[in-house]
Amino acid sequence: MAGRHYAGALLALTAVAGPVGARSTIDFNGESGGGSGRSVGAIALPPYLQCVPYARQVTGVNIYGDAHTWWSQAEGRYARGREPKVGAVMAFRPFGNSHLGHVAAVSKIVDSRTLLISHANWSPINGRRGQIERNVRAVDVSPNNDWSQVRVWFAPIKALGGTAWPVTGFIYNKKPGADKFGGEKITKPQLIKVARTAEEKSALVKQFAAKSRAPAAKAEARVEAAPPRAPLSNDPIGQIIARKRR
Repeated sequence: MAGRHYAGALLALTAVAGPVGARSTIDFNGESGGGSGRSVGAIALPPYLQCVPYARQVTGVNIYGDAHTWWSQAEGRYARGREPKVGAVMAFRPFGNSHLGHVAAVSKIVDSRTLLISHANWSPINGRRGQIERNVRAVDVSPNNDWSQVRVWFAPIKALGGTAWPVTGFIYNKKPGADKFGGEKITKPQLIKVARTAEEKSALVKQFAAKSRAPAAKAEARVEAAPPRAPLSNDPIGQIIARKRR
């Protein structure tokens, strides 16, 4: 990744706890924290490693090119979404001095706001760039807890960096449509809506079809018709409202 701003990070941060040393569910040779190990499994890696080949190797997401192009390249080839999952690629947007973006592998989900990630060419290790860091912390600092902004462990200060890095989303190593609605996570309140008029139902169907890229017929199944309203004569609350309107 493009160079980190050392001075800004050092001034912006107070020290926090070090990276969680939990073992990942992805095989990273059993190491945690920053390091200069040069192999993944049985495959030797070059002494100076960019983020892209490392992420491709450990996740199996077979995309080439600059990190900022991965999200668009994944469309139609891999499922994408906003939910972190072990083995997914976290795709960073270009920001600040990072003109080409960045990609990292999710190695463990700690809690709703904390991940462990493994990636290359983020922190300089022993004064050298292009190094691998395994199982280091990334913390969601987005206002809506949607992983659109994260702070990432930065080895020189032994703490999270001060920058809130923008994240496009997560790329999963599976085909689009493996989950309902193309792998995009949509909550139940968003899926089931009540339409009180034919026009409202049509609008909701179009909304779901556009959001999920699902055929309109499938989207229509997610829009329920409103139950008929009870006559005012059988509705005590309705009678009170009607009297007040007179």
